[in-house]
Amino acid sequence: MTDLDLVVPLREAPANQQLRYALRSWVANLPHWHLWIVGYKPAWLGGVRHIPTRQTGTKYQNTTVAMRAACEHPEISETFLFANDDMFVMDALDAMPVLHRGPVREVEAYYAARASGMYLRGMRETRDLLVDQGFADPLSYELHVPLPVSKAGMLKALDAGRHLTVLHKRTAYGVLNEIGGERIEDVKVLHRGPRFDRSTPFLSTMPDSFANGEVGRVIRTRFAVPSDYELRRR
Repeated sequence: MTDLDLVVPLREAPANQQLRYALRSWVANLPHWHLWIVGYKPAWLGGVRHIPTRQTGTKYQNTTVAMRAACEHPEISETFLFANDDMFVMDALDAMPVLHRGPVREVEAYYAARASGMYLRGMRETRDLLVDQGFADPLSYELHVPLPVSKAGMLKALDAGRHLTVLHKRTAYGVLNEIGGERIEDVKVLHRGPRFDRSTPFLSTMPDSFANGEVGRVIRTRFAVPSDYELRRR
């Protein structure tokens, strides 16, 4: 797995302390080759490869642009690891497993009971797209963990969902390419409190839970040493 590049789309956020500690966790625990930043590159970040992209749409549209740019770039490995800046790998891995969240219908019910908006609309539209493609009960891959992605497979998903306002790219990719995988609960910690699963090899945070919560303290303690990707050591 060390021959796989690691691709991370980034919005403009100069400090981005979550990214700093995510990088430390990936260097320690997630085997990869080159690190590619797609979008905005913070000034403190070094030793990476960079694809600048225009970020003039919604966050969903911007990440779709970033994903297409990565898949069309000739120097990125044909299969790569797709991660975001709020994903932390807490234990050493030999290779990144393929993980899913269970049926979309169950994830949809969870979100529908708590909120509405573009994300839920996109989930439903992506589900309908996949049902139309012959997948009667599609799985959700919308987890806050890295995902192994093939360029050709992701471009197939992006093309299939290009008419959607909010395409759930991970789910479309996973289902259309029938990647299978193991089911886990999502690892995102939304709160500041001490109650979260500390046995999981993966964690993810919100800006507030990272800066002010117990989960953030645990991550910062675990990865106190700067990585080689940090130009300003702190």
